[in-house]
Order: sequence, then C-alpha cells, then structure tokens
Amino acid sequence: MIIHPFFPKKRNALKYPNRLYRERDFNYRLREIQMLAKELFSIDENTGEIKVTGEIDFEKSSTYELDIQASDRGQVPLTTDKSVIIKVIDVNDNAPDIEVTSFSSSIKEDSKTGTTVALISVSDLDSGTNGKVICTIKEEVPFTLSPSLQENMYAVVTKSLLDREKCFQYDLTITAKDAGQPPLSSEKTITVLVSDVNDNSPVFSRSPYIFYVNEANMPGISMFAVKASDHDENNNAIINYNILRSGSGENKFASFLNINSETGDIVALKSFDFETLKTFQFQVVATDSGTPPLSSNVTVIVFILDQNDNAPVIMYPLSSNGSAEGVEEIPRNVNAGHLVTKVRAYDADIGYNGWLLFSLQEVTDHSLFGLDRYTGQIRTLRSFTETDEAEHKLVILVKDNGNVSLSATATVIVKLVEPKEAFAASDVKSATNVDEEDNVTFYLIITLGAVSVLFLISIIVLIAMQCSKSTDYTSKYLQETNYDGTLCHSIQYRSGDKRYMLVGPRMSIGSTIVPGSHANTLVLPDRRRASEEVRYI
Repeated sequence: MIIHPFFPKKRNALKYPNRLYRERDFNYRLREIQMLAKELFSIDENTGEIKVTGEIDFEKSSTYELDIQASDRGQVPLTTDKSVIIKVIDVNDNAPDIEVTSFSSSIKEDSKTGTTVALISVSDLDSGTNGKVICTIKEEVPFTLSPSLQENMYAVVTKSLLDREKCFQYDLTITAKDAGQPPLSSEKTITVLVSDVNDNSPVFSRSPYIFYVNEANMPGISMFAVKASDHDENNNAIINYNILRSGSGENKFASFLNINSETGDIVALKSFDFETLKTFQFQVVATDSGTPPLSSNVTVIVFILDQNDNAPVIMYPLSSNGSAEGVEEIPRNVNAGHLVTKVRAYDADIGYNGWLLFSLQEVTDHSLFGLDRYTGQIRTLRSFTETDEAEHKLVILVKDNGNVSLSATATVIVKLVEPKEAFAASDVKSATNVDEEDNVTFYLIITLGAVSVLFLISIIVLIAMQCSKSTDYTSKYLQETNYDGTLCHSIQYRSGDKRYMLVGPRMSIGSTIVPGSHANTLVLPDRRRASEEVRYI
C-alpha cells in the first residue's frame, strides 16, 4: 500500500502552485499504534508504502487502523496525519473443533431407540461459509447424530436396539467438515460400552443328555455331569444346577440322585441293579444369578449296563432238599444216543453275561455219556454191557461268558435198571403228564363245543332270514282262490294271451292235468280267458 498525501498548507505548494511534488519530497512514519499492529505492518518512510511484516490472522482481528504521519522536507517541516483502516479478508484456514460436553461411556443393551449417549458441540473460527460445519458419524453403527435446537450442538443417540452378545463396544468416529474451499475437517472418537442385562437363559450343551452307567456302581461317586452356558456376563452368567424333584413318573428316580449346584456333577446315592432297573430319566434345571433369574430344563436319560454279577441258577435237576442233584433211571438195553436227561439253568444277566455253556466236570465213565455244551442234554454214547456199573455219577459245570465267568454245578445220578423196572418208573412219570394232558383236553373240548354251538345258531338265523325274505317276495303276487293253502307258494304271471301259475309240490283242489300238456301244467278256470294254463313246479 502506498500513501500519497496532499498538503494544501505547505509553503511550497502555496508559493509554487503549479509545482509537481514527488514522493521523495516527504517523510512517512507510523504514529503510536497497538503493539499487535506494529508487529504486523511497517511503512517505507520515503515512499509511504505499507507492508505486512507479520502473520495476519483474521480470527485474531478482522480490521486494523493505522495512523500515518507525513512531513515535508522543509527547514521547518510541516506534517499532516491520516488514518488507514485495513480490513482482513477471511480464508478457510481453520478446521472445525469438536468438543464433547456430556458423555455416558456405558449404555444398557435393552435401552430404547433414541437414547442419548453423548452431547457434542462444534465450532469453526472462520466466518461465513467457511464457518458452516456439518457433522456425521463415520462408521456403520447403531448410533446417529441428532441436531439440537442450539446451533452447532448435536446429540449422539441410538438408532436401533443393541445386543451386547453381538457387540459389547462401539468406537464412534465423529467427523466435522466445514463448507470452505477447500473444505477442512476434523475427527473425534468416543468409545461406548454396552452393559449387560439378563436377557439370555442358560443353554445346555446337549439336549437330551444320554448316559450309560454300569450296574453295581459305587454310591457317592460322580457318574456323569451336565453343562450349561450363558451368553450374559458377570452375575447374569453364573449358573446353579438342581434336579427337578416332583411326584411325576418321569422324575420318580430323582430321589436317589444328587447334583453339585456349581459344577453339574451328578452322583448316585445308591448302587444300581440292572436286573431291577434298566433305564430311567429325570430333569435338571439350570438357573442363572441375574435379576430376574432365567432358567432352562434338560432331560437326562440313563441306561444301566449289565455286569456279570449273577451266577447261573440250576433249574433241573433239583432235589427236595434244594441241592442241584437228581437221579435218573434208564433201561440197561438202550442204544447209543438215548436221551438220559437235560440240565436246565438260567442266568439273570443278559448278552454274553447270560450265555451259558455246559461241560462234564466229573464222570465215572467217559465212554458212556456225552453232554451237549449248548443245550445241556445228556445222551448215551454207546450201549451198556454187562460189565458196566449199575450207577454212574455225573457232575455238570454250568458257567456264563462274562469277563469273569461265574458258574454253578449240578450232579446227576444215572441208575441202570432192567427194562421192566424202567417201564414201571416211566409209567409213574408219565401218569402225571397224562393227568395234565387230560385237563388240557377237557378244556379244549369245552372250547370246541362252544364254538360249534355258536356256528349252528348262526346257520339257523341265516336260514330264518332267507325264508322271511321269500315270503315277502311271493306276497306281491296274486294267489288263486282255488288253492287250499297247502302249497309252499304260488306265482301267477301272463305270457301273451295265456296266464300261468307256478305252484308248490301239491296241486290245489279242482285243478286237473291237461292231457297233452307238459307234466307240470295245470288248467284253471278263468272268466276272462277260454283257456289258461297253470304251471306246476
């Protein structure tokens, strides 16, 4: 900036009005000004050019007023003063400023949509368009900025429901951009934590639980465990277990079970017996520690596994005193392969534990008797001779197929008798069987008789129904008055110009057989026809 002052009172100007003055004829200086302006501006004392010597900031001052004094170079210099106002034009050199005035770092996950999380204010030191600011949230998050009634004030609010189990923390980047050219922007990040509420029930790892437990277990020892998890946190995720004890059939076995409320380990208070209980089920309840508490149930199915804890029991032979011993008498003249007797036994266990095998543990003569290892049948291996002893003792071992086999023994005494004595003994044995068969036959006859009577009644009823239908049918036809009623039935019908009557096995009174007609044709008088025939059946 160059100052060209005009001094009308100057002597030279009055004395020489047509003289052209030059810049170097004057001296220029700045009078006392503010310290800030003095640091920013200077003036050339010869030319009057004002220069910027410091950094001008519109935001510090938009105008500056400078007092300029110009003096001539006379012997007694004359001076004049002039004020110069400098206006600073704003440029977009300031980015917006973001300030969080109110902030809640944690928000509950069940908060309603529109809940305020933070209040922010933005400002820009620039003016006009350069000071217009627009705020946005950078990320795709369930939060938005809601403008306030007050200018450049915004509220950070929720725009959808939150779920801590999906995301427990949000980092919100708030961006403020002005409208200058080029635009300037700034960012500020706030972290919002989503606090937990008890909105998730415990979830069991399996449903239902199926466990297998060996019988004869030790009471008080943990057999199995159930496990549940909760997606909530802190107290809302602490789970307590208990067994549902009710009088229903599904939980009637829960009385002899116990559960660790913290770990879910289940122990039995008594030992199981497969032969009396093969399977049972009950329910376990998992409850969290939230407010209000939430819970869920699961069904536990337990199968008892059989162990080889039952020895074989001999059913035959069995003597009166309860010992497994029997006596069998057979004729001496039997052939090889004769069935002496059959040892019968059972085992309360199942599977391999209940599969029985028979073997001869002791026998007086191995060449005489043989034993089937699967059926327990004792048969002769050869015919007896005169030199064979009259009595033989057989000790049969019966054992199961368990890992640790259990066994029982039976003793059979075989006595060789003469054929007549054997027959007498067999008659005594068969008498009991005959009595039993007679009883069965008696009941069978009664049953067959009852069925036969019902069958005959059914036939009679059917015949009666058929006869009643025939009578109804014939009643529809006209009966001839000349018949005495002894015929089974009579039917009249017309064929062309003749009328016929079908009758039973006897002819009616007054009927005559027409010679030359068929053997079963009767002639009946008729007022309407000269000649009519009645056909006899």
